[in-house]
Amino acid sequence: MSITRPRQGRPRHAPPSDPDASAREQILDAAGALFAERGIASTSTRMIAERVGIRQASLYYHFATKEEILAELLATSVRPSLHMVERIQALVPERATPAAALYAVAAMDVRTLCRTPYNIGTLYLLPEVRAERFDAFRAERGRLQESYGTLGAQAAAEGVARSVPAERIGELLIQLVEVVIQIRRSREPEAADADVIASSCLRLCGLGESEVAAARDESQVLLSRFG
Repeated sequence: MSITRPRQGRPRHAPPSDPDASAREQILDAAGALFAERGIASTSTRMIAERVGIRQASLYYHFATKEEILAELLATSVRPSLHMVERIQALVPERATPAAALYAVAAMDVRTLCRTPYNIGTLYLLPEVRAERFDAFRAERGRLQESYGTLGAQAAAEGVARSVPAERIGELLIQLVEVVIQIRRSREPEAADADVIASSCLRLCGLGESEVAAARDESQVLLSRFG
């Protein structure tokens, strides 16, 4: 009499980069690596599944398309900073000066962009990200930029505030913070980079060195609370 043995699932093709990570996290990790290596158009869900070591059908349990995976990766580079800036803005001006708040927001945003896997920020300007399916990501980044503009206009020296609208200040500040994305392409960011970029944001708003130093010192309370 023959014995029917239970069918074994397909073995993993490769060990996960983090054995303790959930399947969803492993998919995001593998997709981030492939998007950075090959680009979005040249990456398929089959490749992502093989990188994780699961069946393609198993991937679809978590994400319907590779674009859905990309949207989640993009969100991880913006959403933490957006949540944090909204909490810090609520403290201005009663419990924090605009300059200290702007310094703290910029420094923490730099740290967030440094932690995103595979420098996902490099994908921001790719043509595929302009598609309608990524409207939510662009809306969140737009809200973050608007918050930069509000804090920047509040912190700006009087002459700068009169001559440059908050919308333009926000555009300039978020681009200055995101320079860390380019830094990551050539070297590993250092802890000092967050201070250099955050201080530069204040200088862009017209603050002098003594004002920058005062804002840096005051921001330490915010950084220890929210960082």
